[in-house]
Amino acid sequence: MLALFVGGFAPVAAAELRLRDDAGNNVTLERPAQRIVSLAPHLTENLFAIGAGDQVVGAVSFSDYPDAAQEVPRVGGYSRIDLERVLALEPDLVVAWRSGNDPAQVDRLRQLGIPVYTSEPRTFAAISDTLIQLGTLSGNMEAAGRVAAQLRDGVATLRERYAEATPVRVFYQVWEAPLMTVSDAHLIAQAIALCGGENVFANLDSLIPRVDRESVLSADPEVIVAGGMGEDRRDWLEAWKQWPKLTAVREEQLVFIPPSLIQRHTPRVLEGTRMLCEALDRARHSQRSASNAAPSP
Repeated sequence: MLALFVGGFAPVAAAELRLRDDAGNNVTLERPAQRIVSLAPHLTENLFAIGAGDQVVGAVSFSDYPDAAQEVPRVGGYSRIDLERVLALEPDLVVAWRSGNDPAQVDRLRQLGIPVYTSEPRTFAAISDTLIQLGTLSGNMEAAGRVAAQLRDGVATLRERYAEATPVRVFYQVWEAPLMTVSDAHLIAQAIALCGGENVFANLDSLIPRVDRESVLSADPEVIVAGGMGEDRRDWLEAWKQWPKLTAVREEQLVFIPPSLIQRHTPRVLEGTRMLCEALDRARHSQRSASNAAPSP
């Protein structure tokens, strides 16, 4: 059935808007997009953040923030898109996630003549750039500029505040089974560094590497940070309490941060990073207090 839609999406002939996306593709539009389909929850959230929510006509599962995003028609999940549903919505722009969406499906949309903007922000600055680009493509440049500036300013404030902070060794748990963490190439690791922390698995090769329990026990982090299966479930942290000699457990430095505040590349990552910084600061004060209370030899 896809072939029936080919003629409905002619390539842009005389574009007024042109930019290069994170996959190196040129994206061109004759005018700001009015019917946008988002193929990732964080992209849906970013579109709403810059005031383009009313222009989002389709989104993938788990596009749940803000509340209004939950009312947007679904087009499958980010890892498997329902192309028929996307085409039925007649979008004039699709926003895609480079490392999350199926490349073949995204390429198919391009082949059908639909403009596709591919996003892959891996730094705080890149999130700001993505907001600006989405603002350009959707005609919400002023609002996008404000949101991007707030993110940049917030990050700069945290960087200055914790620039001289005493390092704290951190293990960040992305998933439980299999046990997964982040390398220093990941945005979460950059948040850890911003707060004066040291990622105990900084040098692993992949972006989200698998590790085993023994490696974590050997690294003996001073703080363990985890999300969970939901925004308020701390199950993963509870599991670490079976190793009471682990420094993070012994010092009661098991930190829960709602996944959407630190694992989604949106303006709300600033809120999650602030929570992380405060947690690492509590660990520092705990260490200082313990050191001061220790009897002199």
